[in-house]
Amino acid sequence: MVPHGRKPELNPLSTAVDRSDPAAPVIFVGGDLAFTTSGPLRDEVDRALAERPPVIVLDFAELLFIDSTGLSVIVHAWREGQQTGTAIRLRSTPRFLDTILDMTGVIGLLDRPPPRRHSGHPGADAVRPAASA
Repeated sequence: MVPHGRKPELNPLSTAVDRSDPAAPVIFVGGDLAFTTSGPLRDEVDRALAERPPVIVLDFAELLFIDSTGLSVIVHAWREGQQTGTAIRLRSTPRFLDTILDMTGVIGLLDRPPPRRHSGHPGADAVRPAASA
């Protein structure tokens, strides 16, 4: 949703990554996350997922705007995390993002734990299929 008189992507997207805890890298996102700016965040998410950490944290404290493409990057992170066994956690979400995540059902996806990895057996990095409910 764009406030009256405001143009999307008015504020360039900024990203920074804190890898001080390799088990839970934090990607900081600021500015406008939209169709024309979402590429760098998606690239950062893919780089972090390639390391297969147990958790990736997306910090949205400085987020000013998000559109459906920006939301799709969050869903992409979750979907790929399910494949690698990486949980996606959101931190410092602005109220407008909380509302969007709730209205679209994305918050329900993020609450699902990723499948656990096998340990101590050949193919230890394999991902178990999710148990049926």
